[in-house]
Parts: sequence; C-alpha cells; structure tokens
Amino acid sequence: MANASAKRVAQQNAQTIKNMKYGMLAAGALSLLLRMLFRKGSLSPAKLSLWLLALSNLPSIFLSRYLERIGSPRRDATTDTLISAGEDLGRPGIIEWAFDVIYITWACQVGSGVFGDWFWWLYLVIPLYAVYKLWTSAISPLLFGRPAATPDPRGDSAPKEPVSKRQEKLRKRGERGDQRVRMQSVKE
Repeated sequence: MANASAKRVAQQNAQTIKNMKYGMLAAGALSLLLRMLFRKGSLSPAKLSLWLLALSNLPSIFLSRYLERIGSPRRDATTDTLISAGEDLGRPGIIEWAFDVIYITWACQVGSGVFGDWFWWLYLVIPLYAVYKLWTSAISPLLFGRPAATPDPRGDSAPKEPVSKRQEKLRKRGERGDQRVRMQSVKE
C-alpha cells in the first residue's frame, strides 16, 4: 500500500492541473466578455489596458506550465505503471506562491474588465509580499539578529531542551511519584 499515497497525489495533481487550465480559460474569456460589455474602448491596440491584459498572461502562463511540468505524473509507456507522482501541488512554499500569483493575475484581468485600469494596482501585492517575506526571513535577522525567545507564560525563564514525548511522559510520572519510574539524580 506504499504506492497508494503516490496514486492519490497523482490523482490530486491531475485534478489541480485540469482546474488550473479551466480557470485560465474562464478568466481570459470572462475578462474579454466584460471588456466588450463594459469597456468597449479598452480593446483598442492603442490603449494601455489591452497591453496590460496581454502582458499579464505571461507570468500566468509561465507559472501554470511550470506547475504542470512538476506536478504531472510520469508513467511507463509500455505498462502504464506509475513511475513518479510528480511534486505534490498542495504543498506550501514556492508552489503555493506560484498559485497565488496565478490567482492574483486572474483577479486583475477580470477586475480590470469590470472596474477599469486602476484595478491593475492590485498586482502590486505580489512584489510587496515578496519584499515582506525577504525582510522578515532574511534581511531583518541578518541586520538585527534573531529576536529573543518569547517568555514562558508559566514564568520559567530558563530555556528548555526539546524532549521527546516518551521523556515528557516519564517526567510527569516521576512528578506524580509513580513507582515504575526511578528518579536518578545527576551528579555534576
């Protein structure tokens, strides 16, 4: 049954890739339809909004192709056996951020079709979030050092070593006076 999780990931990835393709088509079609209904002048090649719409498709297409490539399962050509399930597209991190960029692109395309060109300012969320993550994870710790550990609400100021669940369980038994646990004093 070790292969069951790989099959599950492959199935989820295939569904995610299919939904992403449908979403891209729906966002593009809806954006063009809304522009024809509400902003007829925005489809002129002399307008900036048409170029923004076309250029915004570049990162969306690039990222969707990337996610499709890393998430697609690989199968043996002769036996149709699953060789690799591909990367799990539900994982947090870079994959999640790639989906965020795609979703923001779709929102900007559809929103600019309804509300106008000012809606493209929402696209600034992407670089602002990148700067925030870079600051909090890399620059700030380098410049100012790691922040001090938050104090324990129980008042213990000494930092504790991480202990396993078994060690914690034995310690609690020892505190209760359980006879199965022998408390040994450590000589310094």
